[in-house]
Amino acid sequence: MVSFENIKAEYERNWSNMRIRPARAEVANEAARKALRGKDIYKQIEERTGGVKWYFIALLHSRESDFDFDTYLGNGQSLHRVTTIVPKGRGPFASFVDGAVDALQLEGFIGARDWGIAKMLFRLEKFNGFGYRGRSVNSPYLWGGSNIYGPPEQRPGKFVADGVFDPNKVDPQLGAAVILQAMMALDPSITLDDTPSSPGHIEPEESLAPMALLMQQSLNKLGANPPLVEDGIVGPMTKAAVLQFQVQHGLSDTGILDNATTAAITRAAQQSTTAATQADLSPVLRRLEDLVTLLQPGPRLPTPPVTLAPAPAPSDPINLLERLMMFVNRTGTVAGTGTTQPGAPSTAPVDQLKQVIDLLSALLNKDGKPVLGQVNGALGETIGKLLDGKKTAIGLGGSVLTALLSSVTASPNAGGIAGLLGTIVSAVPGLGQFAMPISLALTAWGMLGKLEKWAQGTAPPPKRTT
Repeated sequence: MVSFENIKAEYERNWSNMRIRPARAEVANEAARKALRGKDIYKQIEERTGGVKWYFIALLHSRESDFDFDTYLGNGQSLHRVTTIVPKGRGPFASFVDGAVDALQLEGFIGARDWGIAKMLFRLEKFNGFGYRGRSVNSPYLWGGSNIYGPPEQRPGKFVADGVFDPNKVDPQLGAAVILQAMMALDPSITLDDTPSSPGHIEPEESLAPMALLMQQSLNKLGANPPLVEDGIVGPMTKAAVLQFQVQHGLSDTGILDNATTAAITRAAQQSTTAATQADLSPVLRRLEDLVTLLQPGPRLPTPPVTLAPAPAPSDPINLLERLMMFVNRTGTVAGTGTTQPGAPSTAPVDQLKQVIDLLSALLNKDGKPVLGQVNGALGETIGKLLDGKKTAIGLGGSVLTALLSSVTASPNAGGIAGLLGTIVSAVPGLGQFAMPISLALTAWGMLGKLEKWAQGTAPPPKRTT
């Protein structure tokens, strides 16, 4: 991953050691003179952008269009037509200054305060892309024509087309650092600002990096080809991936991470995660079957008396569900005997039923108010009848397969609820949180309905098995 802090010293070292090759010295001086002839125009842009250094703009202009003032600074195309390569859809512009301000705005350079040599070289290389680093070649965009790029001192190599690298070719174009050195020799007023930024100031690219990183991660999930380096830097490869996504989804194909594109990428990545193939859930289902037996009438092992203390915080789902299951197990048992009499009404007192409702309310609490109303009327009589007898199974199965439970750390080899959660965590990573409230509400609704029937003596008798 490319990081300015990791390569800052490299820029400073290369700048100190750089020498213009004697055979390229006159070409470098001619480029410097062209840059100085346009100084007044570059100065206008510096004023309109609030401090983007004029000589930095001159270097971009040299590399992108050989100082042609009839072109767009962002990609070297004509000012008088809408651009057709990234960034697409820009212009036409009335002047070079207008186009340059637009390009610098898109790159996030406006508002920058650090214009030391390392940061300036970093921004220049970022503009062109960091692809040469993956080839162990110093970028000719910076160092072409110097001892820092090409033989005999360094390795050659050039990208001759998008994604096509020729390891034997030497880029004949002068690098930005070479032109800058020649400019400084002719214009002593150029002094590189190595003053550190004021405390707390964040450079524009640093503030944009988190969103850029998120977009790169999302595009990779969606199958970006080639995969993007997740570095939070919107370089040429990221722009190309953005452009491809826009084309595929019917958006304006600009290659720019505008608001509409950012929202669309985020939405597509979320949908892709939700629709991803799930792992083998058979261990989870076996655990669920074990839990279902806790809700079935029939002989059970004696259980110790359960005293429900005030409900713990909803952030402790293991404790909440363990206590809930312990009470459900007890409600079907004749007090003091440890056995269940088929058809007999439950002897669970009303106050214990109230405590279970309070316990479930802790799971389904919103701003201190229980989400559930009356058990049988909470979601409407029609829906209630449609889901009669299925609410608990659907809700329990759904709720345990959600982000609420996937956030719990538990061992799959443990017993009881903790073991169930551990199995789920290990089998189903990345569960969507949106399903949790619905599933958990169904669980609570179904369980409360059963407890209500048991308390009223209206529970149906067990079905016969043949």
